[in-house]
Amino acid sequence: MRIVVLGGGFGGVTTARYLERRLRGKRDVEITLVSRENFFVLTPLLFESCSGRLELRHCAQPIRAAVRRTRFIEATVDHVDVEHQVVRAVSSEGSGYDLPYDHLVVALGASTNERLIPGSSNAFTFKTMADALVLRNHVIEQFERADATSESATRRGCLTIVVIGGGLVGVELLGELTAFVEDVLRFYPRIRRDEIRFLLFEAGARVLPEIDETLAVIAANVLRRRGADIHVSTPVQSIEPGGVRVGNEIIDARTIVLTAGIVPSVVASEIPVVHDQRGRIAVDETMRSRSHPNVWALGDCAAIPGPDGRPYPALAQHTVREGRHLARNIAAAIERRDPTPFVFHPLGTMASLGHTRAVALVFGMRLTGFPAWWMRRTYYLFQMPRWDRRLRIVLDWTVALFFRPDITKIELRVEREQVRRPRSVAAAVGGRNDPHD
Repeated sequence: MRIVVLGGGFGGVTTARYLERRLRGKRDVEITLVSRENFFVLTPLLFESCSGRLELRHCAQPIRAAVRRTRFIEATVDHVDVEHQVVRAVSSEGSGYDLPYDHLVVALGASTNERLIPGSSNAFTFKTMADALVLRNHVIEQFERADATSESATRRGCLTIVVIGGGLVGVELLGELTAFVEDVLRFYPRIRRDEIRFLLFEAGARVLPEIDETLAVIAANVLRRRGADIHVSTPVQSIEPGGVRVGNEIIDARTIVLTAGIVPSVVASEIPVVHDQRGRIAVDETMRSRSHPNVWALGDCAAIPGPDGRPYPALAQHTVREGRHLARNIAAAIERRDPTPFVFHPLGTMASLGHTRAVALVFGMRLTGFPAWWMRRTYYLFQMPRWDRRLRIVLDWTVALFFRPDITKIELRVEREQVRRPRSVAAAVGGRNDPHD
């Protein structure tokens, strides 16, 4: 019996881990997990990695360390042949793998929706570790440029940060960025606080539609007190290089982050099974494909109906529970038992706002400020597998309580030292050998 899991995110890794537990005594069952990265990211911790309060690698976990008997293959899924029950995957070097399966789990997640707003390719996204690192480097670079120039238009563009989308990701990111800027501003004596602008644009009637309206108002007020301008019922018409068009106005901004909605993974939407109108794999309440009973799907790329018939939201807490339940259902199918419907009543919703501030609705109880912030951190800490990683996270958090984040940029390109020298320095050494070259 061969089980192939596609996707190394929350859903895929959780499913593989619980399949190992459920099928511990069945040596004839092979579990294979395919992911283009050899790690998975605890995405709710990505915001603090962007600001430097949490070391970037510590918001992730190596997949091989998280699973035991599961075979892991680092590769990109090319296509799925559901008629012959074979997955074709390709490594970064071009090596191909044909993986036959008896049960297929699709947990390929989603990507930022760049179809809604023209020019979305001009904006940053915030879904991966690379996104967090690139955005952090860019924000620091803009502050360096603003500090070095006295030209008012250049300074205005460099010191304007625009976030498009007022959902959980947009609000949490804006909260962390406002806190980060407050902490590092002392390193830039030529930049005044009133020169920095934070703008958030939300097309809907309010921010944080995923959470209680009272808490959403509290969160918006916290951000406004830090100087953020929040515009609701204000769709962005287009995103241009160096600016956004809102109505008849073009706002000059060098930092634009798009967090307005998601679309299912391209690979998941191209698998020849039944999909819903948004491109998600259509499954029944047991997470089984409506057209192919040996294909299962969960997470952001699946439309899993709840008891009321509406699909469950694309939130981390739902995906974790889906993975656990899906593992039980596949084990039941292998043992020729009937799978059971997935029913989950959320524990609540939490949103971090940076600087030990958050809002949370937990078991129907509203929490704000430090208690909500502590509750959110504690919950997600224990969602990370393995105690070694949890301890590293706790150490990072402890250090961040006493020290401000630094402004070190991590270069993403490799350059020889000789190439990076100014010409005057290169001429001065006269071509002498450098022991570091």
